[in-house]
Amino acid sequence: MAGAESFGNMFRVPELKRRILFTLGMLVIYRIGAHIPTPGIDGSALAELFAQTKNTILGFFDMFSGGALSRLTIVALGIMPYITSSIILQLMTIVSPHLERLKKEGEQGQKKITQYTRYGTIGIGLVQSSGIAIALEKMTSPGGALIVPEPGLGFRLMTMLTLTCGTAFLMWLGEQINERGVGNGISLVIFTGIVSGVPAAVLQSMDLMGTGELSILIVLFLTVLMAGVVGFIVFTEGGQRRIPIQYAKRMVGRKMMTGSSTHLPLKVNTSGVIPPIFASKKSLIMLPATVAQLYQTPWTQTFAAMLTPGNLIYSLIFCGAIFFFCYFYTSVIFNPVDVAENMKKNGGFIPGIRPGPKTSEYIDQILSKLTFYGAIYLCFVCILPDYLIKYFNIPFYFGGTSLLIVVGVSLDTMQQIESHLVMRNYEGFMKKGRIRGRRG
Repeated sequence: MAGAESFGNMFRVPELKRRILFTLGMLVIYRIGAHIPTPGIDGSALAELFAQTKNTILGFFDMFSGGALSRLTIVALGIMPYITSSIILQLMTIVSPHLERLKKEGEQGQKKITQYTRYGTIGIGLVQSSGIAIALEKMTSPGGALIVPEPGLGFRLMTMLTLTCGTAFLMWLGEQINERGVGNGISLVIFTGIVSGVPAAVLQSMDLMGTGELSILIVLFLTVLMAGVVGFIVFTEGGQRRIPIQYAKRMVGRKMMTGSSTHLPLKVNTSGVIPPIFASKKSLIMLPATVAQLYQTPWTQTFAAMLTPGNLIYSLIFCGAIFFFCYFYTSVIFNPVDVAENMKKNGGFIPGIRPGPKTSEYIDQILSKLTFYGAIYLCFVCILPDYLIKYFNIPFYFGGTSLLIVVGVSLDTMQQIESHLVMRNYEGFMKKGRIRGRRG
């Protein structure tokens, strides 16, 4: 009853109610766009082709687009070009003094970086859409039907324009949710695309149970296991190491400020879902499987079999890549030297640690240990579904990366709703404490 009352409170706050309804409306518009096909495509032939690409790069992007890529709809590229552009901008802040200055200028600098991200999204969208158009012209379905009945320059330009405009629309839609809705708009677009395939997976599982191919005991075991994995993700994503910080007494103008104590929260998984995406989908690990689907030769088939999910070699390479990107991306988004300098300027110190370089070294050591445990956690969550699919032969829809995104976005959205409720003296989702999202 208390949980139902807490969810009912969301619609008792007029502003929060408007934000939730606006967000839902924008996501419905996105799903409508995911069913409007791009001109010049043989839909049935394309569907046959994608039926064989579940463990390739094409299958991965199709999952994140909510099936829009397998139908080549106007939003087939999804929001991935925007994510790629934003990641590139973040990485470039390391080597570009101009971007580094903008990052430190606060709101105005962030607006400029956002503008650069939009330009990069359009450029990446044009490149990816042109590649898709050229590749589709050369593809045929397993039955031999042409994917593009009338190839040529006209089809390529139309596809580039349609798909790039679709990505730009999703980018605008996500920004509108950020401004006038609730939750992170870009994340919610990805979230919606992933969960849109859940009903089909459930129906497929029920069909397999009806034919006897999937036993009830296995379904019960997987249900319990999935609940445990989701709980483990929620627990780990909220996990923090709190470093105590003391602030000495200091003069501010003519006023003496008393000392205070606080803490510096360091998350177990500081890098979020970026390492799994970079490790398995943005890198070359899944490329052989995709090449093998397009070019049927003995050596590509053998090589692809070694680098398919559920294979030991694939798992080792995948986990090694996750570890690398965990440490790399954490070093990009969190700088212990800057944190130590800011603490020193404001009169803060860690008890027992000298301010300055010693503080930065201490924070870096703790962060390195947390990143190690975070990488192990990501490897476990991302590798587990591959072996469940291999040994149980089930339609296990939620892969590791998608499950991390779904749980993380859910926590962040609930956290924002909780903040709105608490600010207006309504009971939130939890009576004790606050929900801690992935951003901590």
